[in-house]
Amino acid sequence: MNRDASSCNTYDYGDAVYWDSRYQQEADSFDWYQRYAALRPFVRKFISTSASVLMVGCGNAVMSEDMVNDGYEDIMNVDISSVAVDIMRRKHQFIPQLKYMEMDVRDMSFFPDEKFDAVVDKGTLDALMCGTDASISATQMLGEVSRLLKPGGVYLLITYGDPKARMPYLMRPSYNWKIALFIIPRPGFQRPEGCNTPEKPYLEPVPLTDNGLLLPSFVIEDPDSHFIYVCQKMDDSDLNNIAPYPLSADVL
Repeated sequence: MNRDASSCNTYDYGDAVYWDSRYQQEADSFDWYQRYAALRPFVRKFISTSASVLMVGCGNAVMSEDMVNDGYEDIMNVDISSVAVDIMRRKHQFIPQLKYMEMDVRDMSFFPDEKFDAVVDKGTLDALMCGTDASISATQMLGEVSRLLKPGGVYLLITYGDPKARMPYLMRPSYNWKIALFIIPRPGFQRPEGCNTPEKPYLEPVPLTDNGLLLPSFVIEDPDSHFIYVCQKMDDSDLNNIAPYPLSADVL
């Protein structure tokens, strides 16, 4: 599998030089994909407010600040851009719950194994998938995420990548991840007038095939929807008890 070209352009989103230049020109906060208000039901359901959280590819988004305002106590933010980290560190210097480090998510060896209860990724894997050596970069990052998660910990991935594009990376047996998928429409999406089909409940996991793919009969209302993968790291002893797809959010 090579570069994910479905939503990429000519920029190398996996390159620190690109991001440093961008943040120098665009210092105002910007949140990719979804704001915290839309993601809050998933964050609160799967991540305790007392959890140690790693925010990968934090950029200059307000997601972490919003989480602190919602009661989260310990969020380590990392980004490949020294410019972004400097901006955010100065902005939040008086918020002790937020810490910032310049770091490449493909090599987070600064942290010991099983350091975090949760890892949140809003577009960072996607950025690597748009860069050079995309498959290698994605595998390196996900290997680090798996290493850093405590048993029972959760990797919350918000992405434009559908299961066909993302599950081959997420379902590696070495990660020991139990995965549930949720789909939410893009901000501002409105159902077509006269649509008679029942509105899909976004907080219910999407049924998947044995291979982790969408069922052929499943229809995505918004073609620009975002996919939320909840990947829970299992103990080796728990692997025999993994439920078949679809997974109920209640068992995560």
